Amino acid sequence: MIKKKKYGALIVLSGPSGAGKDTICNAFLKRNDQCFLSISCTSRTPRGEEKDGTHYYFLTREAFEEKISKNELLEYAEYNGNYYGTPKDRIEEKRSKGIHVILEIEVQGALKVKELVPDAIFIFLMPPSMDILKQRLENRGTETKEKVLARFKTAYQEINEMTKYNYVVVNDEVEDAVNKIECILAAEMCRVDRIEDVDLSTREEVLHETLMEN
Repeated sequence: MIKKKKYGALIVLSGPSGAGKDTICNAFLKRNDQCFLSISCTSRTPRGEEKDGTHYYFLTREAFEEKISKNELLEYAEYNGNYYGTPKDRIEEKRSKGIHVILEIEVQGALKVKELVPDAIFIFLMPPSMDILKQRLENRGTETKEKVLARFKTAYQEINEMTKYNYVVVNDEVEDAVNKIECILAAEMCRVDRIEDVDLSTREEVLHETLMEN
């Protein structure tokens, strides 16, 4: 009998702005309600219908920097002039109870997490094409042309970091992308290093009986 470690996985999902991280993450959580989404904090202002405590914890730049000074963040990075970071609280608590935790974070932050949490599962979400990525950024209608262009340039840089991830998933069809992430998680939970103990007693008894019969 195989006894697996009762410890949840840490899934790090990131990719360029416009790749559809929010959409994929929400669809995954609807199908996997036993997973916990770690909400990031940011110093940027809300976009559209974003709500504090649901999409992000929206902080002032001063409040964010106070969290940095108190070492309350697992990671943080400055992206397009704004801070983004992952609060430490609750992540370890959930994982210790066997609950999988998802971090939907920027590439800079993901690479920092990789240094601190080597057993995390790193998934890079790609748009179907750069043309579609550009269309998605423009269709938001929440930013100036200059900011859209800045995000598009940053996307090129972030895609170059893709090789530092464990997996890449193309967000062409939402359901297909979610299926792939579920398969990745299932495979990762079968890894040998996630096994706590193997009870060989029954197997040894069967082997002994077989040898006696022959």
